[in-house]
Amino acid sequence: MNTSTAAGQERKAPGRPRSAQADETILDAVLELLGEGQSAAAISIEAVAAKAGVGKATIYRRWPNKEALLIDAVRAMKGPLPEPAGRSVREDLIALIQANRTPRAQRYSKVTACLLPELLRDDELRRMYQALIEPRREVTRQVLRRGIETGELRADLDVELTQLMLSAPGVMQSLFQLNLSVPEERFAETLVDAVLRGATA
Repeated sequence: MNTSTAAGQERKAPGRPRSAQADETILDAVLELLGEGQSAAAISIEAVAAKAGVGKATIYRRWPNKEALLIDAVRAMKGPLPEPAGRSVREDLIALIQANRTPRAQRYSKVTACLLPELLRDDELRRMYQALIEPRREVTRQVLRRGIETGELRADLDVELTQLMLSAPGVMQSLFQLNLSVPEERFAETLVDAVLRGATA
């Protein structure tokens, strides 16, 4: 798999300006195909081009391969990194979890579910996906580390495990609705408060 050109890097053909509208159309086409239930392995550049109404050359001028295109589509799906307000650990953690439970996030939960089998089978695609979501994990880590420094959280808090405890339940509920007895209303607040009962100084 050729990953010499990083996903998301600016890709332009000399003398030919890149169209932001074309980029968005192509990425939306990838997400629509995934949302329709097609696996990442089954999606082809030809299928994306047909869905987007562009030529294959238009796609290859922007992305070196399908894997890079998939990662950019997921990046576009997730949107910009959240920026915590910094008022309190509790408020920031609630805001971070709520950012992953917006109507936009719920709309794309099926896309994420369709990607999971591919991430299990393809080590390189999983590595690229991990690199994509790592900055989002780091935002949560920064909130937790700040809480330790300010004394809001325990000095011996395991930051990595706490970050996982905060993120995993929301992901599983969004993707699979594993526990229907857990209400969606105030989910973020309830989850954060449950974790903080063991994490608060």
